[in-house]
Amino acid sequence: MVSKRSHRRVPPPPEPSPAPRCGLCGREVVPGPTADEHHLVPRSEGGTETSLVHKVCHHKIHATFDEKELARRLHTWEALRAEPEIAAFVAWLRNNPPTFTDRSRRSARRR
Repeated sequence: MVSKRSHRRVPPPPEPSPAPRCGLCGREVVPGPTADEHHLVPRSEGGTETSLVHKVCHHKIHATFDEKELARRLHTWEALRAEPEIAAFVAWLRNNPPTFTDRSRRSARRR
């Protein structure tokens, strides 16, 4: 007597989800110490939604604009990228790997 073998199809492994992209520079974000979450509308101004961004991009946003200005007129990625200082920063940053971090720190006196 010959036994019948079950020919089950093994489903293919799931496609890896695409890597998240930084809302500011558009490069791949590697979750970990080089990534931050940014509130497009700052929490102090009532914002709740966050987006994953590079730490260096996050620092540039907050070093350039105060929270009231971010909430009032720069609460979209398009508006932020349209600012000349941010546009120049993004153009410069494109030549760096996704894990790039800026080692310069603001002085403790300026904080």
